[in-house]
Amino acid sequence: MTSLSVIIPAKDVAPYIGDTLNSLTRNHRSDFEYVVIDDGSTDATPDIVDGFRKKLPGLRMLHNSAPTGLSSVRNQGVAASDGRYVTFLDGDDWLAPGYLPKAVEAIQVLGVDFIRTDHVQVTGQNRTLHKAPEGRVNQPLPPRSGILPTFTRSMVDYPYASTGLLDRRLADEGLLDFDTRLLTCEDQPWIWRLHLRAGSFARVPIVGLFYRRDVPGSLTQVGDHRQMHFFDAFEGLFNQIADDRDADLYLPKATRAFCSILINHLDRKKRLRRKDQKQLPVRGRSLLRRIPHHILDPTLREMGGLRESRLRSLLGPGKMSLTA
Repeated sequence: MTSLSVIIPAKDVAPYIGDTLNSLTRNHRSDFEYVVIDDGSTDATPDIVDGFRKKLPGLRMLHNSAPTGLSSVRNQGVAASDGRYVTFLDGDDWLAPGYLPKAVEAIQVLGVDFIRTDHVQVTGQNRTLHKAPEGRVNQPLPPRSGILPTFTRSMVDYPYASTGLLDRRLADEGLLDFDTRLLTCEDQPWIWRLHLRAGSFARVPIVGLFYRRDVPGSLTQVGDHRQMHFFDAFEGLFNQIADDRDADLYLPKATRAFCSILINHLDRKKRLRRKDQKQLPVRGRSLLRRIPHHILDPTLREMGGLRESRLRSLLGPGKMSLTA
């Protein structure tokens, strides 16, 4: 029986995929499988993966003739795999030695639906440890306990899909699906859905993922229309929360996250196409005005300073929110 499926989206990652797969050889167990999805690569990515078939038993590769996007590829990998547990690993990242066996043991012992682990962000030669923002470790917790507090970093502010393991039961319930319409910011509604609807989780304080930042050609570096998908992601998230029994409790948290990301995009708008630069404040204003006044106003006051003044200016004079 396959205990763990590692889903690896890979598109034009020839400079990195060798490191990714080498890290898996230092995590291998005979009951693990590794599903690489080549998403329409035009470089040597598929050839490099083929070269690891003998080094990494359980490795197989699926091919898409044209790119479909990260969300679609992750869904494709989950559907094509059969492990008791699932984890994701992007084709330009790598894992710490021995991490996967430790993580499988942890989720089995704890008996939870998913676990979240720490990771290291890698920018050039610099490495920075990022810990999952849950102080209680190695104990089963209700996932909703990882949503609040509103103005302090919590587990829904730690959306990295590759940091942890997930029980396949969640896939059967539709909780692991990524929204294929989103080519960026797909992790926001995904992590919220887990914390709203799963039954249990735990933070396990082991370092797993080494996550490359500022990789040339990555979506975080590309200033095309895909960057605007964060609006669609948060529209979907607000709709998801609106249908929840605790909507009034959780909407301020999502509002805070949206405001922070909106400010970040406004700060970096010059990387966007001229058309998107014009649409950025228009769509920002529209979505801000959907948020009830009693939620948006304290959120802006808490942010304070230049960020508050910029967002209030974006709303326009006398128009805190169109929703009472």
